[in-house]
Amino acid sequence: MNRVAIIDDSDINLALLKALVNKLGDCEPLIFSQPFEGLSWCSENLPDLVIVDYMMPELDGMGLIARLRKVPGREEIPVLMITANDDKDVRYEALQIGATDFLTKPVDRIEFSARVRNMLALGASRRHLADRAAWLAAEVRKATEEIHAREQELLFRLSRAAEFRDPETGAHIQRMAHYSRLIAGALGLPLGDQELILQAAPMHDVGKIGIPDAILLKPGKLSHEEFELMKGHSALGFELLNGSASIVLQAAASIAISHHEKFDGTGYPFGTAGEAIPLFGRIVAVADVFDALTSERPYKKAWELDRAAAFLREGAGKHFDATCVDAFLARWDEVRAIRARFQDEDVPNL
Repeated sequence: MNRVAIIDDSDINLALLKALVNKLGDCEPLIFSQPFEGLSWCSENLPDLVIVDYMMPELDGMGLIARLRKVPGREEIPVLMITANDDKDVRYEALQIGATDFLTKPVDRIEFSARVRNMLALGASRRHLADRAAWLAAEVRKATEEIHAREQELLFRLSRAAEFRDPETGAHIQRMAHYSRLIAGALGLPLGDQELILQAAPMHDVGKIGIPDAILLKPGKLSHEEFELMKGHSALGFELLNGSASIVLQAAASIAISHHEKFDGTGYPFGTAGEAIPLFGRIVAVADVFDALTSERPYKKAWELDRAAAFLREGAGKHFDATCVDAFLARWDEVRAIRARFQDEDVPNL
């Protein structure tokens, strides 16, 4: 049922227009003899068509249309102006204000019927297009979310592939990723960046896929030559991830090549120092080392959390960016909660 608001100060005109609307069928006329009352109803409800008289006291048709068009969602509602004035300047002004069409008094029944039907059809077409656009937007969002979910699953599985060749566990990549997001949040990074580092951080050591088992799984201390080969995993990870159109893989490539750099320039592979090290790499360095220290491995016992925290403080400004260390330790309760959540024997999804 189409709702047609009729606004006219003349009772005779209201009765005539109401009768004409009723003859159309599938239309509900709503009559208002006070222009402000009609404007208020149209502002609170959504008519399919507004018929308004040009000459009215207090608020004429021009003023009513101008006010109606300023109401959100009323910009495209068809408006038919009824006027006894055949002056073209009046029509031009009304069109500029927002009138859709005109009828001149006395109203011809056949012309009225044709114009009203056309305007109702125009409004219906606009609504259909708007609904179609909203449906398409929802479908695009749905498809994008599905692609993103598949990308995340692939990244997680690739991260686990590297971890399976390493004494570290799947829980390690979960904890350090959440530690990384925690630090990013404490530093005041935007929510988008916090989510990005959560998604990208698990790829930090993916280059270990290319390290020989004899080195990767050696229980004792590596020789100088072995350690040099081990350090190559940063470059291998970067080569594997670099050049992708995915912003997640781009961030992961940056992390892979930079998370073993040290703030004082003594890290690898390039000896980059200070803020020249990408921020994501500086963040992951803190998260990765902390979790490595506090995790048990075949070749070492897990450190107590307070001992690991003291190690971070001692390395602030040397191994680590001090602002990242401070941000991490400032969220200590959340650090403990993440550690409790992600245990090696029960690893939920990111």
